[in-house]
Amino acid sequence: MTALTQICAGFLMLVGTMVPTLSLAQTADLDRLEAFLEVTGFDVALESIKLSAETAPGMIGLEAEDFGAEWTRLVDDVFEVDQMHAMALDILSQTLEPDLLTHAVDFYASDLGQRLVTAENASHMKEDEAQKTEAGEAIVAGLVRLGSPRLEELKRLIAASGSEDAAVRAIQEVQVRFLMAAAGAGVIDLQMDEPDLRENLARQEPDMRAAMQRSALSGSAYTYQAFSDDELTAYADALEHPDMVRVYELMNAVQFEIMANRYEAVAERLRDLRPAQEL
Repeated sequence: MTALTQICAGFLMLVGTMVPTLSLAQTADLDRLEAFLEVTGFDVALESIKLSAETAPGMIGLEAEDFGAEWTRLVDDVFEVDQMHAMALDILSQTLEPDLLTHAVDFYASDLGQRLVTAENASHMKEDEAQKTEAGEAIVAGLVRLGSPRLEELKRLIAASGSEDAAVRAIQEVQVRFLMAAAGAGVIDLQMDEPDLRENLARQEPDMRAAMQRSALSGSAYTYQAFSDDELTAYADALEHPDMVRVYELMNAVQFEIMANRYEAVAERLRDLRPAQEL
């Protein structure tokens, strides 16, 4: 499987460019991509990137509340939904092959697929993350007590929807790019160069990986609680199809690249909100 960070690196020159004057064929292709984003729920997943912005100040030892109303205005501007949507369309128009698009749409347009998307969209946009985590952990604890095979199906879903290794690499890349941009903007005095920063993050990887595994399992338990075991098995089967694996590889790459790009923009804007401090 292609490493997510390699895909992200290849996308850097694409992100933020505008779509040129389109032919009828290109317009039809973009219409299909728009339908793909909506049917799969990827448009809502992109929108939910904005909710993750609350964690950005924590990377430099601050809290969103430290910036008051200015932080809300900055997030609304930098994480503007239409801009992120356009970025995704631009990247996918050059990377998502038509047969892969058709394969994904065929599944998600089904009755089960649309019910799954509805549940996933609601979970993505739930702002009370602590409540969601608590509820999900309670469900997992109950399944463990029962020795339920449902746990294995949830783990199958997590594994099939995105490589754990790729997700870890991508999150590290987001952190590096945010911190380097913050240092370049004079927001922080970063007491290490980029290689040392990457090495420091690599040392934290075991803890990060364990936290991600717990979070993914509780999140999946919460999101899919209304679905039967058979439906979860059918979903896992669909996600393990090679075409769907490739689709998710691309969607994960796009989502993480847009997140990193927007976090860099936040870092550059922070200098207008907060004086530099040592990290």
